[in-house]
Amino acid sequence: MLKRSRSQDWFDNEEFWREAYAFMFPETRIAEATDQMAKAIALTSPSARTVLDLCCGPGRCAVALAKQGLTVTGVDRTKFLLDKARARARKEKVHVEWVEKDMRKFVRKNSYDLALSMFTSFGYFENRNEDSRVLRNIITSLRPGGQVLIELLGKETFAKIYQPSLAETAPDGSILIQQPQILDGWSRIRNTWTVVRNGKARKFTIELNLYSGQELRERLEAAGFDDVKLYGNLEGDPYGPDARRLVAVGRKPS
Repeated sequence: MLKRSRSQDWFDNEEFWREAYAFMFPETRIAEATDQMAKAIALTSPSARTVLDLCCGPGRCAVALAKQGLTVTGVDRTKFLLDKARARARKEKVHVEWVEKDMRKFVRKNSYDLALSMFTSFGYFENRNEDSRVLRNIITSLRPGGQVLIELLGKETFAKIYQPSLAETAPDGSILIQQPQILDGWSRIRNTWTVVRNGKARKFTIELNLYSGQELRERLEAAGFDDVKLYGNLEGDPYGPDARRLVAVGRKPS
């Protein structure tokens, strides 16, 4: 099991991203990004020209946005994922600015029309004040009137679909077993991932903060965003009992 110390959180372990990559970013999920980004733009900033993709990973969303003609900055702290992103951008013949940096430290004042945090890339930090720090960085980096879109698995939806153990097989034949545990009164999840590949098992532990719709709204408002809206998907359906995801959209005051 991955041991975390002050100098290394779970997301600092590049080996985790290598082992989990086939499950997190299959080609089917990569292919969905074009449609998802078109919906994200329509839901937030149809006139956006500059976009910040925080925790961009292998460039799934950033490349799709660049293919729409937008100016995109992709930020991630993991070299392995950014190398994948650069390769994808070259293959698609688009330009994206890739920045290897922790999202708690990335700030560019008044630079973007839209900031995105997709695929449950928000809530990585044990101290929730650091989640708020990320939101303050985002609002600083947005131009007046700019918007943020955060897409994750909301607490309400997770509670409805929770199972103590799940297994799936990747296209390459490797197997992933997930064993999630609920911590601190449903405020946090610890998930043990066991990846079985070529007869060898590797275990990793990831931890994420869980946010309800109201909790995420309050955190966005505390960071300075107004006109915060919650949706159950990128189509803009209400965040209700049938929600598949939690999508929060906030605006930086003009």
